[in-house]
Amino acid sequence: MQHLPLLELAREFDAPLYVYNAQTIESQYKRLTNAFSKVNSLKINYAVKALSNVAILQLFEKLGSGLDTVSIQEVQLGLHAGFSPDRIIYTPNGVSFEELEQAAQLGVQINIDNLSVLEHFGQVHPKVPVCIRINPHVMAGGNTNISVGHIDSKFGISIHQLPHILRIVENTGMHINGIHMHTGSDILDIEVFLYAAEILFDTAKHFKELDFLDFGSGFKVPYKKDDIETNVEELGKKLSKRFNEFQKEYGRDLTLAFEPGKFLVSEAGFFLAKVNVVKQTTSTVFAGIDSGFNHLIRPMFYGSQHHIENLSHPKGKERFYTIVGYICETDTFASNRRIAEIKEGDILCFHNAGAYCFSMSSNYNSRFKPAEVLWKDGKGILIRQRETFDDLLRNQILL
Repeated sequence: MQHLPLLELAREFDAPLYVYNAQTIESQYKRLTNAFSKVNSLKINYAVKALSNVAILQLFEKLGSGLDTVSIQEVQLGLHAGFSPDRIIYTPNGVSFEELEQAAQLGVQINIDNLSVLEHFGQVHPKVPVCIRINPHVMAGGNTNISVGHIDSKFGISIHQLPHILRIVENTGMHINGIHMHTGSDILDIEVFLYAAEILFDTAKHFKELDFLDFGSGFKVPYKKDDIETNVEELGKKLSKRFNEFQKEYGRDLTLAFEPGKFLVSEAGFFLAKVNVVKQTTSTVFAGIDSGFNHLIRPMFYGSQHHIENLSHPKGKERFYTIVGYICETDTFASNRRIAEIKEGDILCFHNAGAYCFSMSSNYNSRFKPAEVLWKDGKGILIRQRETFDDLLRNQILL
């Protein structure tokens, strides 16, 4: 994989800084499409929520991707980045009906996961094609916050409520053109995913005019050395075979859709931060960086591990450090982690920082959000400017 001059980029654009490798994004996209090359019609809808910078969206548009969106604002970002409405699927949860109306006006594919909303939408817009998100009641995902297909999840319409769905469709005469599921993120057991897929196939048999089946995503990426990941090649081989069989059973050509986010951008991202202080206590050596969970909340929110390396002294003697931020709360990125000896002023690099890092950042403690840089064609391109004090004051009004 292409080498990135991360230390030089930190010097040029300052830290903290997010850097994304375009080549890695392209490679992951091709890896997924190659895994399902036996399917005649495949659609990859990039999950915007993972990393929503419009330059990244433009990159996916050029690759031929569609978009998976969860808010009307993400829909608008996709349109702004050059996507046509037919390449965008909108899968909200708990939004106002006015937002659904707006999506219908924009002409994007709508995906509904609520019986009452389905009935209301069918009564008002019976001719607008709609996808239905079912909840297969299959537990998957590496953390309770990202396991969304289990029986107590707020997402999707229960598979046991299929008779209600069919009654609504019959009564309203609405057109159902897709069936969707998403079990959760960090899927490892392919057999569990294939089991959930059979539930989707069985559901699809009740709808005669489908154009696509959307299997969600949740492919796990490796976060540390020798970490396990989803074997997408094996999944591609097994699911493609079963999908092609189902198309014959169904009697109509269908599109196989996925909506990966983390899988496509996580490994492409690096977060660079400067060490402000090295502080030794009675039991711990802290390395305090010029950042906090306002920039990288995943370790605190999900308990995720990001590999951390010292770019300034990569060959130094390894010592144990607890990496912490400057937020006025406990914000620990890593505890007792072996890292090459750290000195004040060193630049640390957090790997796998492409997904749900900048997109979940905030201005907590009135701190600025960092800049974003895309490494493409051998050069660093600034795709988001670092915030300033004027950005903090924007939209605020003095008494």
